[in-house]
Amino acid sequence: QVNPQYEGTFIFPNDFPALQPDAPEPGDSDHPLFRAAAARGVCKVMCFPPWSDLTLPLMSLAEIRAVIDAWAELAAELGASYPWVQNKGAMMGCSNPHPHCQVWASSFLPNEARLEDRTQRQHLSQRGVPMLLEYAEQEAHRKERLVVENADWLVVVPYWATWPYQTLLLPRRHVCHLQDLKEGERDSLASIMQRLLIKYDNLFEVSFPYSMGWHGAPTGPYLEEDCGHWQLHAHYYPPLLRSATVRKFMVGYEMLAQAQRDLTPEQ
Repeated sequence: QVNPQYEGTFIFPNDFPALQPDAPEPGDSDHPLFRAAAARGVCKVMCFPPWSDLTLPLMSLAEIRAVIDAWAELAAELGASYPWVQNKGAMMGCSNPHPHCQVWASSFLPNEARLEDRTQRQHLSQRGVPMLLEYAEQEAHRKERLVVENADWLVVVPYWATWPYQTLLLPRRHVCHLQDLKEGERDSLASIMQRLLIKYDNLFEVSFPYSMGWHGAPTGPYLEEDCGHWQLHAHYYPPLLRSATVRKFMVGYEMLAQAQRDLTPEQ
């Protein structure tokens, strides 16, 4: 199969999706420990530039902005139908770097999202301010873990980081969804993403492998609810790259949502 000629971004359904839109309902069971709900969803792939060796830090700001706009458009489109939409960008495949991302929309909140929803809701009730908004203000003031910043965004090595070179990208104002970003915020987002990724590449003077993913407030039926405790943010998880030659590959849905099961034990 040959993909069409394109400029900017190219979006298509994943041939091997983590989620299926028509997943069958599990069979009936006479015991509550053997009951489950069907996990349905959509998985799309987005390739960025037509050149497979052109990574994000080497792209122009206009090209990165086009990626951001495509993320926001997909988030709005899929979020109208599904409770959870997540963009995951990766710059490392099985063997070669290639600039792409995947977008998942699911009929349920995965484990990572449920944990973030609970902790952010709890913090707002206790402190009266969204947790990641207060955290961004603290890190901007302390400047101990600050990597890069501009007028609208900042990137920090989070206090709770577990991955080597892990970072967290945060807006300075309260934003729940990617599609809620203003024009100027999208331009400054392209700029700070480029600056961060150049720093990653320069660290070991290699094209730095990483997985990144956006987490925003739940969508679908949750759009009518108050999700003010949520703050849009992006996680950057380098796959345990400790030197220019020592790396471990662990990417995808498992890192930013939850472990997936393609086969049942019976199968």
